[in-house]
Amino acid sequence: MRVCSIVGARPQFIKAAVVSRELESAGEEVLVHTGQHYDEELSDVFFEELDIPEPEHNLGVRSGPHGEQTGKMIAAIEPVVEEVDPDALLLYGDTNSTLAGAIVGSKRDVTVAHVEAGLRSENRDMPEEINRILTDHAADCCFAPSKRAVENLAEEGIDDGVHWTGDVMYDAILDARERATNRSTILEDLGLEPGEYVLATVHRESNTDVRSNLEAILDGFADSPLPVVFPAHPRTVDRLERHGLWERATAVCDLIEPQGYLDFVRLLDAAERVATDSGGVQKEAFFLETPCVTLRNETEWTETVDSGLNVLVGPNADRIRRALRTDRNPVTNAQPYGDGLAGQRIVGLLERQLESGEPETEIDPEPSPLS
Repeated sequence: MRVCSIVGARPQFIKAAVVSRELESAGEEVLVHTGQHYDEELSDVFFEELDIPEPEHNLGVRSGPHGEQTGKMIAAIEPVVEEVDPDALLLYGDTNSTLAGAIVGSKRDVTVAHVEAGLRSENRDMPEEINRILTDHAADCCFAPSKRAVENLAEEGIDDGVHWTGDVMYDAILDARERATNRSTILEDLGLEPGEYVLATVHRESNTDVRSNLEAILDGFADSPLPVVFPAHPRTVDRLERHGLWERATAVCDLIEPQGYLDFVRLLDAAERVATDSGGVQKEAFFLETPCVTLRNETEWTETVDSGLNVLVGPNADRIRRALRTDRNPVTNAQPYGDGLAGQRIVGLLERQLESGEPETEIDPEPSPLS
């Protein structure tokens, strides 16, 4: 089978690495990078560290308003898909790159497959939520990371082609944790001791573009009992400067450059806890059993909250202060995101789908069995 995979943002590179390794022995993959994340620190280093071949196509679509960016991606992806003529278009997550690929695929005679299908935050003010919903409804194969994601799809009338596969990020973190422990020197480079710092990431528009929210987050960090190590996304740095909060940020946090994947995993694994507005980091923290303080009022990864390892605080200084000081332990050792074999399972199911030509309708009570 010939698969065209669409990626554009850091988390998608990580997810694609898992599935790409399985595709090597099952067929041909053409990797397309939309260029949504385009600077070297946020893109190239991931391909190097995760042993992903350089994309055959880099479309160079950079940042911009959501509609404009998505439109440019659609226009750029379509001729590539026409040239490659794949059997399946493989999409990841919930970015504008994901939605653009889904729209292109839905207009062509190609199987559209969505990895991380069925996630819902129930907040349609988030662009990612709209991207998830539209992509799932356009997809022929929905690969759901959890049982709850399957249930979400069923509630929206999506039953055909749905599979509970487990989460490819679990596959990725199992591999990355070992690599990071053996190869990363980031703790030594920064003079950090395991368990003696809080890791922070802030990048979501609702936090960075609203000055009062960003200021409240910094106020919460100011009362952290441990130093706050903050790898700052270039866009976040720009907003700190634009809002006149740069000096405040440097006073309450140790601001560092964005990190490569393995260095970031090492920082996350060794942190006493993490404060983040990233969906991916919430989940990685759950896998690494690092307590998480989520700087949002909702999450698509509800199982992490149910476990007791994650707490939702929003951009609220008082709630952030309390969450950074409160001891938390998991209330369950359940593994709602599978067994670390999601990539293998996804490729097997995709092969079966393409061979049969018809979406399967049965939902297994456990992650879909390996063929």
